[in-house]
Amino acid sequence: MKTKKNSAKRPSWDEYFLELSKLVAKRATCLRRRVGAVLVKDKRILATGYNGAPRGLAHCLDIGCIRQKLKIPSGERHELCRALHAEQNALIQASLYGISVKDATLYATNQPCIICAKMLINAGIKEIVISDGYPDKMAMEFLKEAGIKVKTIK
Repeated sequence: MKTKKNSAKRPSWDEYFLELSKLVAKRATCLRRRVGAVLVKDKRILATGYNGAPRGLAHCLDIGCIRQKLKIPSGERHELCRALHAEQNALIQASLYGISVKDATLYATNQPCIICAKMLINAGIKEIVISDGYPDKMAMEFLKEAGIKVKTIK
């Protein structure tokens, strides 16, 4: 039986999951940067996360951003923020449901910060695929030292 070739380009797995991270980012409630993350293993989604305030707390989208008010530059003073990062929320969601992320790949709209990088290293993430950077050189140094491959796809 002969099959017809579809003229539309089918996305690679990396393109597919990275595009899903962009969709997840649309749920973010941060006023400065909307980030989405998808944890994947064996071409299966394990968990997703976006940046926003902890469950049950007011979102910056509703009450304003303390980082903007204090004029804190991006990539600095992460503790002065209501939100959890997308990567943190994805790891927490997997944990809540007893899902191991060991040897998984993280797809994210942005490069992880140093705090998220350390969490991803300890969680056993083997690869990170991103579509955009982030001003945190130390995070990239840690990921490289840990042997985690970071790939950028625009």
